[in-house]
Amino acid sequence: MLAVAAGGALGAVARYSLASALLRSGAAGGWPWATFIANLVGSALMALLFVLIVERGGWPHGAREFLMVGLLGAFTTYSTFSLEALALWQNGQPQTALLYAVATPLCAIALAALVYALVR
Repeated sequence: MLAVAAGGALGAVARYSLASALLRSGAAGGWPWATFIANLVGSALMALLFVLIVERGGWPHGAREFLMVGLLGAFTTYSTFSLEALALWQNGQPQTALLYAVATPLCAIALAALVYALVR
């Protein structure tokens, strides 16, 4: 539980920091870049860690819980993704909402599959 909580705290801070950095850089706009990037990076890292920790093993006890469940679980976000897609739709951007709703999971799965294949 402590490993999950510690990882979750760091993942939440990393996610917030990413969103803040993108806002400061002016990358905000019609596309929810922070959530999109967090979900893609998180998916790639999850695939990498799955191979390294679960399939290959040898990591310290609690590494999976800390990194995969806690850190990446808090860094990635399905609820924010859903709300942002809905907000795009409600704000008169249905094409962007649909593209975002389709592109996010497709890109995340494709990236995870690529990383998995490369690392395995």
